[in-house]
Amino acid sequence: MASLWRAATALKEKPNDYGGVEFWSNPERTGWLTKQGEYIKTWRRRWFILKQGKLFWFKESSVTRASRPRGMIPVANCLTVKGAEDILNKQYAFELSTRNETMYFIADSEKEKEDWINSIGRSIVQHSRSVTDSEIVDYDSKQ
Repeated sequence: MASLWRAATALKEKPNDYGGVEFWSNPERTGWLTKQGEYIKTWRRRWFILKQGKLFWFKESSVTRASRPRGMIPVANCLTVKGAEDILNKQYAFELSTRNETMYFIADSEKEKEDWINSIGRSIVQHSRSVTDSEIVDYDSKQ
């Protein structure tokens, strides 16, 4: 979890580098989620914005161009997003996992949880490295 946390909090080192994403304008999804801290395992309610393959979070929901995210996760680095009620023993919980670590979140309802899982899942697929046309080998074509 430490490396995902470092990636998420790396914004403090480059405060204006958000990968060119204008998170304040036309996000794909927004909403309140409760997120578990990395070092101190307390739960904090944060405003999340999903846009262009990045999941940002803020203390407040009034996000503008001048707002500074508390953290950011590039979803292309994530492998899975799925329900986690059984792991955390908390209703509406879900997890976002990379090869090395897992972050946990709690939504306000079952519908919100499913909507976040679906939105993040679509973003993972859209922004993860995919096979390009030049890498496709068609064994059925006649050469």
